[in-house]
Amino acid sequence: MRWTLKPKPNLETVQFLQQALRVEEPIAALLAQRGIETYAQAKDFFRPSLSDLHDPFLMKDMQKAVGRIEKAIENNENILVYGDYDVDGTTAVSLMSSYLKTEYPNVATYIPDRYGEGYGISFQGIDFAEDNNFSLIIALDCGIKAIDKIAYAEEKNIDFIICDHHRPGETVPNAVAVLDPKQDDCNYPYKELCGCGVGFKLIQALALKKGKTIDDLVEYLDLVATAIGADIVPITEENRILAYFGLQVINEKPRAGFKAIINQIKKETLTITDVVFVIAPRINAAGRMKHGQYAVDLLTETNIEKAAAFAKEIEDFNTDRRETDRQITIEALEHIEKQKEQKRVTTVVYSQDWHKGVIGIVASRLIETYYRPTLVFTKSGDKLAASARSVKGFDVYNALEACSEHIEQFGGHKYAAGLTLKEENYDAFKQKFEDVVEATIDKRLLTQEITIDRQIELNDISDKFYRILSQFAPFGPGNMSPVFMSDNLHDTGYGKCVGEDDKHLRITVKQPNSDKIVCIGFGLGNKLSLIKNKKLFKATYSIDENEWKGNVSLQLKLRDIQ
Repeated sequence: MRWTLKPKPNLETVQFLQQALRVEEPIAALLAQRGIETYAQAKDFFRPSLSDLHDPFLMKDMQKAVGRIEKAIENNENILVYGDYDVDGTTAVSLMSSYLKTEYPNVATYIPDRYGEGYGISFQGIDFAEDNNFSLIIALDCGIKAIDKIAYAEEKNIDFIICDHHRPGETVPNAVAVLDPKQDDCNYPYKELCGCGVGFKLIQALALKKGKTIDDLVEYLDLVATAIGADIVPITEENRILAYFGLQVINEKPRAGFKAIINQIKKETLTITDVVFVIAPRINAAGRMKHGQYAVDLLTETNIEKAAAFAKEIEDFNTDRRETDRQITIEALEHIEKQKEQKRVTTVVYSQDWHKGVIGIVASRLIETYYRPTLVFTKSGDKLAASARSVKGFDVYNALEACSEHIEQFGGHKYAAGLTLKEENYDAFKQKFEDVVEATIDKRLLTQEITIDRQIELNDISDKFYRILSQFAPFGPGNMSPVFMSDNLHDTGYGKCVGEDDKHLRITVKQPNSDKIVCIGFGLGNKLSLIKNKKLFKATYSIDENEWKGNVSLQLKLRDIQ
């Protein structure tokens, strides 16, 4: 692990925030590090408001999109809501279709088959629309690069509205409207919406035209918050507002589908972390193991008994998914060792038998062992398909772009992407990707970094301190849960390894003149020798609550020890 301490914020700003907000210095410093300099900014941060969401009509082509949907309703046309099979896509389809159905009955949904059609808009999907007399398709979380597909639809007199958030290519499809804030000529103030977020802006615009307000749309924010968490977009500005209120809906008045999942996991209050690691994998499991339409059925169902049945099916898919990705990860690690590729700067592995639905998860798992840009390939029809994952600070999308002569199709983000290529190009691509990354990556990025917000004393940690920290949530990229460092720590003599194979570390620490506090270090069992015999050490950690037999106490969640 590479420890990096963030620069200290401006002292005058910290002192001003201390006085204006009546908070302790560590809290004021954390706010200043997040770019908060005024009382008004602090108020917006701690008290997000739906009234601060941007006008949806600031987005390029929004007026065209709204006009085309209004025309479709007026002319009694059939509307097909089309979206990707992952969490962002299925939540977006659920949001758009359920909203439209409150106004108009002739609406259906379409999720492409991950294996038969692949990512994004497909020719099969357009043929389905033609066969079933759909004249308007609203595509969500996909479509920004589907130039040939949109042209094919145009020949069949089928119009498209594209709601995407991925990077456009040099040209965009000739759709009726293209909603994507990442377009160079789109002046929408916030560029980091997820696909479901762009869909939400469209229903916000439709609602405004009907004389409704944002308060009429709060019930849809549970879907948006789930997509924001699952798609790992920054939880800043507009996304933070949407996630904040979406979490309230999930916890206070969840739709039947979410309620059915929550009933299974038996957890009372969900954080964005729970959404990412508990809710999202279950929704994703449908598209990974069976078909994404199962997720849409769950998320649009209003009857709790039917939703419970759908949730049970999806739980079974998720159990299968866990076992499948565990087995493939073992095989991939064996492949790396067999090929003697431990010292490379990239991981690129392939087996024609690997399940396409879990290769993205496997790529993330491999990074836990070999911290470097990673691609996992499998056979998909007559081509190879891969999921790419990157390490903090390295743009894997740009690296793939530099290898484009070997690739059939690719798309995605800085840290996650997907691609297809011909099998005969696999070896050349693998070498080119290694060469590109070798030439462009800062070698420090190949060691996992822990970014530390600030050094504090254990005596700084109190119930009040934690209560204010909790109000920094929801956490995510751009607003990560604060990480602290303390030194001159020693174990009080009861430190031990716990868990399966003694993987984890549980210790009780103190500093001179401080109270004791319990720490848990997941995956840090191998560090036990560093704290034995009351040796002094320093640790990085976040602060959370531990509940045991009805008692709640603060604990340190250790990230690393030196």
